[in-house]
Amino acid sequence: MTTNGQRAAKIAALIAGGAAVGAGLALLYAPQTGAETRRQLRHYAKKTQVQATRIGRDLKDGVERAIERGKALVAKKDAPRAVQAA
Repeated sequence: MTTNGQRAAKIAALIAGGAAVGAGLALLYAPQTGAETRRQLRHYAKKTQVQATRIGRDLKDGVERAIERGKALVAKKDAPRAVQAA
């Protein structure tokens, strides 16, 4: 992963973490019953689980593509080169 890619991943993780903390605090201080709050928490947890699974799958696909590109580059460098006479 490139340096820019790592920075983007860190920023995305920080934003997601901040959003999760903010949502949790908002739910805890919301003027509603405990049952409603628990229902919302269950819904939010399920939604977050789905998003995390999707992100993990996308990350895995990206790593696999990078590995394949790396293998192709190594194979290209190792391939014998034809010498051309001038």
